[in-house]
Amino acid sequence: MPAIRRDNVIISLYIPGKVPLNPLMRIFALLFGLLLAALSPVSLAEPGGTQIALASDASAPLSGPSSDLALYALSLNGTAYKYGGRDPESGLDCSGFVGHVFQEVAGVNLPHNAQAISKVGQKIGLDELKPGDLVFFNTLRRAFSHVGIYLGNNQFIHASSSSTGDVMISNLTEHYWAKRFNGARRVEIAGK
Repeated sequence: MPAIRRDNVIISLYIPGKVPLNPLMRIFALLFGLLLAALSPVSLAEPGGTQIALASDASAPLSGPSSDLALYALSLNGTAYKYGGRDPESGLDCSGFVGHVFQEVAGVNLPHNAQAISKVGQKIGLDELKPGDLVFFNTLRRAFSHVGIYLGNNQFIHASSSSTGDVMISNLTEHYWAKRFNGARRVEIAGK
């Protein structure tokens, strides 16, 4: 079970495995995450010791719409994958996941297609990535066939595929993802 680490104290955060969060749990997870983000820099500790920092510079607090996107996306970790899915209750695919997060948090309507999403916003380099930015990959032997949301510290969250079965966190430096990386975009939202 993921936990939030704050000043060397770990606070457990319930994120169900393959069971979508009900609306009340989603709201609770979002509010809890926003409260912690407002208090200090936030990093997540996964079982096995992997840390996920929501800011690339852990000494600087992260707040605003970027952290809201990342925290809401994290609340959907473990949601079932479904090709063509746009709803966490029935399952999400990669573009449905990204579209749902941006719609719920920022009121931004994105296309339901990774390649179409890759044309939205401003192109940015790897060294410019901030939490809430979009990262794109070639997973189907064509450019921009997969999309995820950057969390910080080389971590991103995405609705992976029917083979892995759910929304999950991966690392940009893992061989599979590094080899398939196509680029990143920043979608401007109010206050970001």
